[in-house]
Amino acid sequence: MPIPATRLTAAFSTLLWFGVAAGVVAQDRDPDAKIAGGGTLPAGWHARTDKNRPLADAKIQTMGTGLHTTLGPAVILWRDRDLGAGNYRVVATFTQTVNPRHPEGYGLFVGGSHLGDAQNRYTYFLVRGDGKFLVKRRVAGDSTAAVTPNWTDNDAVVKADSTGKAVNELSIMVRGGKVTFQVNGKEVYSADASGLDTKGIVGYRVNHNLDVHLSPLVIHKL
Repeated sequence: MPIPATRLTAAFSTLLWFGVAAGVVAQDRDPDAKIAGGGTLPAGWHARTDKNRPLADAKIQTMGTGLHTTLGPAVILWRDRDLGAGNYRVVATFTQTVNPRHPEGYGLFVGGSHLGDAQNRYTYFLVRGDGKFLVKRRVAGDSTAAVTPNWTDNDAVVKADSTGKAVNELSIMVRGGKVTFQVNGKEVYSADASGLDTKGIVGYRVNHNLDVHLSPLVIHKL
């Protein structure tokens, strides 16, 4: 017996309400932290927060030869001079220093374009403290497209210890039409370059509410 249209509409409305409510609850449980001393950048660096959240809640400072990030909102960080084209490899080491409320990702991006406006695009490669990695694409503004199906376990990723500390070297290599993603020298994923953004600015991505030290980016021409 067919279900009346009014009942279907009511059921859909109920499911939609629960979905919205669940999203609101999730945001309330893990809002972006308020960070004192944020809002400025080391000379030559640019930043973009997810969903245009206030950069005032992101503290990004020079520390040693690298950068240190203490974040409310998620950010990408880049310099105009850091470019990847043709065959190249970009590598950096990331040190998570504090336990977040739940695992959040940090890592590299390549193929960046229009990073300062709503059409920003790039391919990013992240790891997180529970030993998982992820590859995705930012395709325009806040829209993303999955490359790996989801966060994926891999023994190459160093898990955070009881204090939240974890050190991981990440690299992305573009060569011969392939893109290879490595953690601590071990390949964890590869894909055809034709399906990814690879030509453009390279930089860092650090997700929200993380405290992470970033070693200098090194770009090798191959």
